[in-house]
Amino acid sequence: MKETTKKTAKPGFDGKAIYNPKGKAGEYATWACNFYTGCSNDCEYCYCKRGFLSHVWDDVPNLKKCFKDERKALEIFEKELVANLEALKATSLFFTFSSDPMLPEVKNTYYAAAACALSHGVRVQFLTKRADFVNDHFLQHNRIVKEHIAFGFTLTGYDHKEPGASTNQERIEAMKILHDRGFKTFASIEPIISIDNSERMIQQTLGFCDLYKIGLMSGVKKDYYDDGDLRSFIWRLADYHTYYGIKIYIKQSIRDCLGDSSVINAISVSSDYDIFGRCVL
Repeated sequence: MKETTKKTAKPGFDGKAIYNPKGKAGEYATWACNFYTGCSNDCEYCYCKRGFLSHVWDDVPNLKKCFKDERKALEIFEKELVANLEALKATSLFFTFSSDPMLPEVKNTYYAAAACALSHGVRVQFLTKRADFVNDHFLQHNRIVKEHIAFGFTLTGYDHKEPGASTNQERIEAMKILHDRGFKTFASIEPIISIDNSERMIQQTLGFCDLYKIGLMSGVKKDYYDDGDLRSFIWRLADYHTYYGIKIYIKQSIRDCLGDSSVINAISVSSDYDIFGRCVL
């Protein structure tokens, strides 16, 4: 019998659960998973409310219509995971761009998906605005490899613009707890609503944040940011990079605003920087 080799899907894969994000989301991850749309964090600046998900958006998370139920969603997830296993093992899997994976209503589904991914040797990343999950059983299970799980927290410094989320201070405290336990951590300093507040978020997480991803707010007028203030901020980031050794990814939105910059090129890691310990080539 002729032996056949299973082909790994090329970038551009768009499954029901797992897919290759594009545009600004693609700067965060090569592979991502979405089960739900909608979110109770109710952030004023949320791009999903205004963008391509606006027609299905709600202030509570709803299972995507392509799934019959959570059980079926997880079955489809595992099939797509296995079909793209080698590519996923070379990077990691990101949860999630269309909701918050740590919302109480949905986190068990995402935990189940993460456990499945980890059992297949795929590392996982979560991005959240919640802090009330740090003592969940999943995170204390002695079979999980903590070094293969990364938790990211969006930090803007504006609690009133994120009324349903945990406070920024609570998120910072959760980040430290998880980092001290051995998990990888990253901060999404995006959107920058004000430079001063964003810089304060960086200052308050020095020493327990493995990577900072920094970007501007989408959909604002070109003069929302002062070029001089933004350039000064980049120079201060260079100081944090030099004196504290922090890893920083400067998103394309900042590059587009400021143009080519030798300082940005000197301090920014690439978009495919591997928080788990090696750069993806």
